[in-house]
Amino acid sequence: MSSETALATLAPEIDGVDSSTPAPHEPVRSQPRTSRAPRTVLVLMLAVFAALTLLPFFWVISGSLRSLDDIRSDPGAWLPSAVTFDNFARLFSTEGFGGYLTNSVVVALIVVAGNVIAASAAGYALAKFDFAGKRIAFIGVMVALMVPYTAVFVPQFVITANLGLVNTLAGIALPSVALPISIFIMRQYAGSVPDELIESARIDGAGEFRIFARIFLPLAGPAIATITIMSFLASWNNFIWPLVVAQSSSTYTLPVALAATSQAASHVTDYGLVLAGAIVVMLPVLVLFLLLQRYFVQGIAATGLR
Repeated sequence: MSSETALATLAPEIDGVDSSTPAPHEPVRSQPRTSRAPRTVLVLMLAVFAALTLLPFFWVISGSLRSLDDIRSDPGAWLPSAVTFDNFARLFSTEGFGGYLTNSVVVALIVVAGNVIAASAAGYALAKFDFAGKRIAFIGVMVALMVPYTAVFVPQFVITANLGLVNTLAGIALPSVALPISIFIMRQYAGSVPDELIESARIDGAGEFRIFARIFLPLAGPAIATITIMSFLASWNNFIWPLVVAQSSSTYTLPVALAATSQAASHVTDYGLVLAGAIVVMLPVLVLFLLLQRYFVQGIAATGLR
């Protein structure tokens, strides 16, 4: 037997390891189980916060189903002593209620349409075009977001009066047809659209308007849904500006009309009528949000506003 063979035979014995004996298996370490306590605590906290958020809405709904005498006898009660729909009946039978509701719908449609069209065009231009003053224009949008509304209220009214739009639905809607937040959202979303897609359309001979209408707008569904909800909410719940611009009841929107008609002859606030009106004002916003909530969340996430 050669020396190499002998060394190969003795090597395991020299190392103290028997090659014929399989190596013992290492003990399997059990993975630590993730404690469910933090998740349970988080769910409980969210449930508490949700309950605190919904309690005022529950009180409004409950109050709208109570009579005026019931509200005056126990204003803080959570449940009505007797359910009644008299507040809603009186609300819908109020003289001019249909006109107030129509005014609110018309103003909201003008504001939503203006924001969708103007903000989409402005946001697309700021994101995809190179032109002189582009940076200054975007800075102007950001500054408009930071300036408080009260700082521009008087100049805004002076401009509206000079245009002869006082006591008109156009005067109520005009200042909100291109909200800075809408332009910002659309600009951020347009930045996420690939430039290659637009360049390929230009190579194929498509014009800029066709690219905007046929390519960009179909892709901007989440951003458009976000703008729709936010602009509708801003218009539908607006009170101060319509109160100042509307000089007669013929141009009152629903919030202004509710504030004007909720005073009884004895100058005592009719809380039942106010709460019923709050439900009526709240329902369109709730329905719109439920219909577009999936796109709204996508739009907020895509524009980095999370």
